[in-house]
Amino acid sequence: MKMLAVEIVTEELPPKALKALGESFSTTLTDELRRRNLLTDESVPTGYATPRRLAVTISDVRAKAPDAEAVDKLMPAKVALPDGKPSEALRRKLASLGRAELADAWPLTPALAPRAERGRDANGNAPMYVASDGKAEYVYLRRHVPGVSLADALQAALDVALARLPIPKLMHYPAPGHYYNDVEFVRPAHRLVALHGADVVPLVALGLVADRMSAGHRFLARSDLSIATADAYVPTLEAEGKVLPSFAARRAKIVEALAAAAGNDRVIMPDALLDEVTSLVEWPVVYAGTFDAAFLAVPQECLILTMQQNQKYFALASVEGALVNRFLLVSNTPSDGASAIVHGNERVLRARLADAKFFYDHDRRTPLASRVPRLSTIVYHNRLGSLGDRVERLRALSRAIAPHVGADPALADRAALLAKADLVTDMVGEFPELQGTMGRYYAQADGEPASVADAIADHYRPRYAGDALPSDPVAQSVALADKLEALAGLFGIGALPTGDKDPFGLRRAAIGVLRILIERRVAVLLSTLIDAAFDAFRGVGAVTPAPEALSDFFYDRLRADLRDQGYTANQVEAVLAMRPQRIDLVPEQLAAVKTFEAMPEAAALAAANKRIVNILRKSGSEAANDVDASRLSPGAEQALAETFDTLARDVDAHLVHVDYTAALKALASARPVVDRFFDDVMVMVDDAALRANRLALLARVARTMNRVADISKLAA
Repeated sequence: MKMLAVEIVTEELPPKALKALGESFSTTLTDELRRRNLLTDESVPTGYATPRRLAVTISDVRAKAPDAEAVDKLMPAKVALPDGKPSEALRRKLASLGRAELADAWPLTPALAPRAERGRDANGNAPMYVASDGKAEYVYLRRHVPGVSLADALQAALDVALARLPIPKLMHYPAPGHYYNDVEFVRPAHRLVALHGADVVPLVALGLVADRMSAGHRFLARSDLSIATADAYVPTLEAEGKVLPSFAARRAKIVEALAAAAGNDRVIMPDALLDEVTSLVEWPVVYAGTFDAAFLAVPQECLILTMQQNQKYFALASVEGALVNRFLLVSNTPSDGASAIVHGNERVLRARLADAKFFYDHDRRTPLASRVPRLSTIVYHNRLGSLGDRVERLRALSRAIAPHVGADPALADRAALLAKADLVTDMVGEFPELQGTMGRYYAQADGEPASVADAIADHYRPRYAGDALPSDPVAQSVALADKLEALAGLFGIGALPTGDKDPFGLRRAAIGVLRILIERRVAVLLSTLIDAAFDAFRGVGAVTPAPEALSDFFYDRLRADLRDQGYTANQVEAVLAMRPQRIDLVPEQLAAVKTFEAMPEAAALAAANKRIVNILRKSGSEAANDVDASRLSPGAEQALAETFDTLARDVDAHLVHVDYTAALKALASARPVVDRFFDDVMVMVDDAALRANRLALLARVARTMNRVADISKLAA
């Protein structure tokens, strides 16, 4: 067994897609070869991706898959051998498989059927036999399957790997030697390398015939680079081609070089930028440049985005976290004239930073408040009005929510008024990612209160999973209003998420509301927030209030989030089945349920509660309005009533102090009484009045047991 190397050399591949393309090519090709039995347990694949190539090497690849045996289930024995002899149906089936001789030679023994020896296994077992599948007897045919050659398997695997590449957009181009478009690929492909050891594997793909000729670095090496063996693929590219083919190794080298060039400063190094830069170079070299310190007067977020998005540079910050007037760039070409490269990039960056400074200075000449009327000229949604209409709804909602989060309604109203004003600034027009961030800077420049300025930036939070939450009450009120307004409006016009499609980010908005309520301990009823959100759309004819549907949506999101946190389905259902309105208390309820479920009495009480719930559901409205003590039978029934009279008071006392764990633990003491009741008392007796009284007693028991959670769900 030998090393296998497969490489496709192309024009420059799209950098934002390169990592995914490389991983897909390597994984799919390996999986397809493994499925065809060309690999062993010792085979190790390694993927490679550079701006001009996708490749994979795999160790210990067979030249031919081992022969195998396949068994075909032909037909029921009673159809194939009705009287012990092959039927016409069996004969036709065998003839279609090229094994007609087996019918004439049945039963298959060496003495009677010498022509039927083809297909016997290593133990001498006949190729056709009868066996049971556990339900009936069937006729089976054993056949020898020759192992596929590497050339055939690799051709099929390569075809699959190319077809499954996550290509963002296909290009059409002429195949080599042709003048018409007959090839589709992510970029024009120029070479195909396929080596098994030192041997070229005959493949054809993308109009190319495989050989051993690769290509080195576009500027630093030969365009024709001969690869002697598959094992020499990486060493040859690195030594002679000036190419680091491994995406991971190239990325690591860039990180190391950036750290060295940064000195005592810290590199601002987002993963997305690092991956993109890694996808742009084959032989990375890092250079350091500077820019005029006067530009540091511009908010650093603007400078960082300018460097990252427009130029793919890495910004630097001091140990204190302040941006410094230095930057790092990753070049694809080492040069003795590094100063010329640096100076050229400094000139380009200076122009970009000058644009950012102009936008910032120009924007500050117009107060945010005076920009608000322009929002009325921008359509928010064709059925929900303009951004100006939305701002008015946000103001109303923010004022309504403010008392619940401890915010000043007047400040919440002011923050909501200005929250979207930066959308019509030049800076946010250039960098939409800075919405909210620039609003804070401009509000500070206008002399707005600190809580108002912070709310403009923070009301978008949380923007993604794990993002920080707004900490100031004013920001919390506007953040909740922003998300609730979007949810109510879009639910009101029926623009709901479907499947994995959520174009308006409503799932993210709902999770944001839930996180703020829980993590910021906001003591407000969910129904209050939902009703306030739909009230904000009063007078908008296109919106039909759908509070129940929106409430269900919140509970579905909460259910999924709690499951992700490690709670069991039964624990989550026990709490959410009660549709708790105080979302901030759900964690305490879940903790209490988890503690209760670990108690020895929990299973029996959960089962009893489930039995009670089922009895009450089946009985309909038969239960009396209240328990008549005079109708209680002495013994088990009276004991149950007295026990739960006491427990109801105890549970209420615990709930006053929000001690859910103590409330559920108190219920554990009732297990003997509940067990005795069901052992000794018949609930559904013929006497209608007695039956109604006992059902009323069970209803009282269920209400007490389910004050914290529906513990019957723990028995599900």
